[in-house]
Amino acid sequence: MKNIAFYLMTLPAVFLFAAFHTFPAVQGIYYSFTNWDGLSFTYDFVGFKNYLNLFKDGNILNSYLFTFKFAIISTILVNILSLSIAVGLNAKIKGKNFFRGVYFLPNVLGVLIVGFIFNYIFSNVVPQLGDKLDIGFLSTNILGSEQLAWIGIVIVAVWQACAFNVILYLSGLQTVPSELYEASSLDGANKWQEFWKITFPMIAPFFTINMVLSMKSFLMVFDQVIALTGGGPGRATESISLLIYKGGFQGGEFAYQSANSVVYFIVIVLISVFQIKVLQKREMNM
Repeated sequence: MKNIAFYLMTLPAVFLFAAFHTFPAVQGIYYSFTNWDGLSFTYDFVGFKNYLNLFKDGNILNSYLFTFKFAIISTILVNILSLSIAVGLNAKIKGKNFFRGVYFLPNVLGVLIVGFIFNYIFSNVVPQLGDKLDIGFLSTNILGSEQLAWIGIVIVAVWQACAFNVILYLSGLQTVPSELYEASSLDGANKWQEFWKITFPMIAPFFTINMVLSMKSFLMVFDQVIALTGGGPGRATESISLLIYKGGFQGGEFAYQSANSVVYFIVIVLISVFQIKVLQKREMNM
């Protein structure tokens, strides 16, 4: 009877998960083998035609290049900054609880709200400041430049993502025994040696988690692009998620972008598995 009660308690969650996640995912895979535009009552099966056309589409190639460039750079920056901030906040400093709250604040704010605020800053505040200070590179709106717009998105994404990553790294730093630092100080180790030989190896699992979660999150970037550039100028900052959304729901390419979604899902899974394997192997060698 006890097991039956447990099963009955899990059924609502299983049903909701299947109804709003599993079934739509399976349905999307099914439609990826058709030519459905998302509105018509009829459609035909086209087999792997959509998948083959993906590799011939220049827009998709550009979106993949932009997304991977953005994700790799953002992942590296956010982990370097988050770990540095976490080490500082873990030290014996005055008001560290206040600073922890301040650094976590960006995670509470909505992504779109943050994006629209920074859009105003990049478009109005920074150029005006550049004009007053007579600093040429600040006088232009970087979001309007095909070469520089991605930098604005990286700045916003990294700034907001640091909040959550700092908390994870702080959790890892709390697990490092203080006796190790006391022993290293007796041996004459400096702060850099303590970090590289003690702190970093001890928090390696947290580093792995942060790297995988950061990469996955940045590969799926959508809100920041919508709020800052809308994919522009032109298609310079069009991420894969934005391309799927625009083409599938606005461009009548529902089946085609469903195929794109399936391929991208596989890509993200493979990258995540590769990261985990490499980083966990590195943990064992430390």
